[in-house]
Amino acid sequence: MNFGGVFDLAGLRARHEEIESEMARPEFWDDRENAERVSRQKSELEGEIGLYDGIEASLEDAGILLELAGEADDGSARHEAAETFSSVAEVLEEAELRQLLGGEYDRSDAIVSINSGAGGTDACDWAEMLMRMYLRWAERRGFRSEVIDVQSGEEAGIRSTTLSVAGSYAYGHLNAEQGVHRLVRISPFDSQARRHTAFASVTVIPEIDDDVGVDLDESDLRIDTYRSSGAGGQHVNKTDSAVRITHLPTGTVVQCQNERSQHKNKATAMKVLRAQLFERTRQEQEVKMAQIRGEKREIGFGSQIRSYTLHPQQRVKDHRTDLEVGNVEAVLDGDLDRLIRSALLAHSSSHGTGA
Repeated sequence: MNFGGVFDLAGLRARHEEIESEMARPEFWDDRENAERVSRQKSELEGEIGLYDGIEASLEDAGILLELAGEADDGSARHEAAETFSSVAEVLEEAELRQLLGGEYDRSDAIVSINSGAGGTDACDWAEMLMRMYLRWAERRGFRSEVIDVQSGEEAGIRSTTLSVAGSYAYGHLNAEQGVHRLVRISPFDSQARRHTAFASVTVIPEIDDDVGVDLDESDLRIDTYRSSGAGGQHVNKTDSAVRITHLPTGTVVQCQNERSQHKNKATAMKVLRAQLFERTRQEQEVKMAQIRGEKREIGFGSQIRSYTLHPQQRVKDHRTDLEVGNVEAVLDGDLDRLIRSALLAHSSSHGTGA
């Protein structure tokens, strides 16, 4: 079975050869940032080429097993072939998903912001549950994740957080999570054990390379430092190392407190600011052609993309695709791939880009 053309295997191999030639130049490592970026592209390409080569080899092996099973009436060979086909089908689903992620920045790392909405303390608790869900999802996929900033709620949970998720197609996957998420449950904060509804919003932007042009004038920035918040203890930050940067022309505010070094926090905050300003400009340009992201809505009733119901029944329902998942606990533990895949397929179909 030859499917290399479907996934442009020849193009992947050609690009891999170009990168190998580029890396062979004596001066390649003079620009360390560019060298690391190119090296990462090479690793991603090798992963994709290996993925498709592995599929083809597995299919050939399964075909041989089926022939042997037919000739010798070998039930164990048939069983082994069926298992091989099943595992290949799963890998093909992942490959098909990558075909949907053809956007300019879908391969990029992602910056995820979560903000509590309507629902008071329950909403803050819900925002923290979502933060854990995405961190667990990143861990499941072998991605590198980091909490850049977190603002605690008054009684429990968090008011907001910003996460960095690094991995192949991190933005392409997580962009499907952008919107308002709704939780329905018996509130642990209600002494009368009544059912409460809480909301939190998720915003996802691609992390951009430094060579992507974003004009930043130092005079347009207000940089404040403050003491990092936390649970205290022996590792509590005793210096004003946290950094908040305000872009005065747009009112965009970013902050970082995850490092003990003020210099590192400032560098991270600047990276997030550049990404946010770039995304702002990109969206403004896109809106002129089409409202592809949908209207900006209030974080409240009627605006959710997905509902997570813990009472009276247990289910997660994506309102864009009508997909329902009964194992809420697994979803909240980071098992999101089925929901993400469904949303991406629906988006591809509605925009006429499906296979």
